[in-house]
Amino acid sequence: MMTLQEVFWVHKPKYITRATVRQLDHQLSPNKMFVVTLLAVIPAIINAHPFDELHQYVDDHVEDYVEALRQWVAVESDSSDVTKRPDLHRMMDMTAEKLKGMGAEVEMVDIGTQELPDGTTLPLPKVVTAQIGNDSNKHTVCIYGHVDVQPAKKEDGWATDPYNLTDIDGKLYGRGASDNKAPVLAWIHAVEAYQALNLDLPVNVKFIIEGMEETGSNGLDSMIVAKRDTFFSDVDYIIISDCGWLSRRPALTYGTRGNCYFFAEVEGPKQDLHSGVYGGTVIEPMTDLIGILDSLISPSGKILVPGIREAVAPFSDEEWKMYQDIEFDVDTYKSKIGIDQLMYNNKVDLLAHRWRHPTVSIHGIEGAFSASGSKTVIPAKVIGKFSIRQVPDMDPAMVKKQVTDYLHSVFTKRKSPNKLTVTMIIGAKPWLADTKHPLYEAGIAAVKRVFQVEPDLIREGGTIPIARTFQDVTKKNIIMLPIGGFDDGLHSQNEKMSRYNYIEGTKLFISYLHEVAEIK
Repeated sequence: MMTLQEVFWVHKPKYITRATVRQLDHQLSPNKMFVVTLLAVIPAIINAHPFDELHQYVDDHVEDYVEALRQWVAVESDSSDVTKRPDLHRMMDMTAEKLKGMGAEVEMVDIGTQELPDGTTLPLPKVVTAQIGNDSNKHTVCIYGHVDVQPAKKEDGWATDPYNLTDIDGKLYGRGASDNKAPVLAWIHAVEAYQALNLDLPVNVKFIIEGMEETGSNGLDSMIVAKRDTFFSDVDYIIISDCGWLSRRPALTYGTRGNCYFFAEVEGPKQDLHSGVYGGTVIEPMTDLIGILDSLISPSGKILVPGIREAVAPFSDEEWKMYQDIEFDVDTYKSKIGIDQLMYNNKVDLLAHRWRHPTVSIHGIEGAFSASGSKTVIPAKVIGKFSIRQVPDMDPAMVKKQVTDYLHSVFTKRKSPNKLTVTMIIGAKPWLADTKHPLYEAGIAAVKRVFQVEPDLIREGGTIPIARTFQDVTKKNIIMLPIGGFDDGLHSQNEKMSRYNYIEGTKLFISYLHEVAEIK
């Protein structure tokens, strides 16, 4: 009669380790009848996934994971500050070395140079691509992330040094902790856990990690196009974890808004003028600009540009029901941002206008006096900066025409001698996925396994342009699988990632790789 070890290795299980089989064989050998019974059900158990073993491995290495995040946060990889470019290059090198240490095939992809305002050029940080596994019988997933960060200084209002990861009550404070260094590390640690336990990775895993996300992903779109038929050719699914939960309940993200960003420049006299000497005799550019900006949106939030609202996809009953079931407290939301009144009072309307309706936001005026104190000046030229968030079925090219034509028509009615120039500098499309796709079914199963709850299916009000680029160029299915908390303070002072989200998020990624492997 074969031993249990011999039977298991004839069947070649995917996940059961030799040590586990030897232990079972030793324990069961006195009871041969039980062994015979067990052998009858071996086909159902030999490929059982060792979640407990993997999750225990994660729990045993929590401090290692925190230390890895501490080392990454210490690198001031601010992509907006060209003086920090050496730090950014070092961050990309550290990322590549960590992946090489796992046995990954790593390439540092040159994506060109960045032209600075003074006409000089600066090398862009190389994009790190990596591959672990190339089994043609398995699915291949590609994980996107970035390791550059927003600017941060202690004097900006941080309670701690933003580049020294600080643990306070289980919250890990530091710039880039949540956006996006911890999620990138969590994916790496998830793969490492399989390797450390000598378990077969359920899927082939590729990584694409960039260093310019916070400033518009310079050079990345061209690289994706160039790699479409090589690096991306065998990719089945793309996973993005550069977002967060809406509440304390885990979430899967299936949509983001796009963004059209405009400059409206009004130019008048050849130089700034003294308001006492010239006020009342010239038609001031600032007055014109305030007038046309006011014409964009009503006090109740209604967009006044013709054709914008009409392009929005209808709000279906099914979508309304999804929003109704989402865990979201309006009072908590108000308290978090420190206001007493919102544009809408009920959850569904609030979420709908945050996620799936366009909005106009006026961001600032260049050329206007903004320092402390007083200055009696009439600016000769002012530039209003505003954006319109895009949703299905809006098209940025059409929005550009609608906004430009509308503002010129409003300006013409003012009969001003000043000159108006309208420019759209960003035209990012929205992204929307099908929540019925098996990628999302796999995500729901993984969340239920790790957190024992159904995840919320949510959208993001912000823009993650890379999602739409991946979709349009590679034609692959995409899921956003966040582990960041709703209160992580992305781009703000005191950004943090909680230990809980970091560690349980790593377990989520471990489980998700298994669930994706089960997609038929």
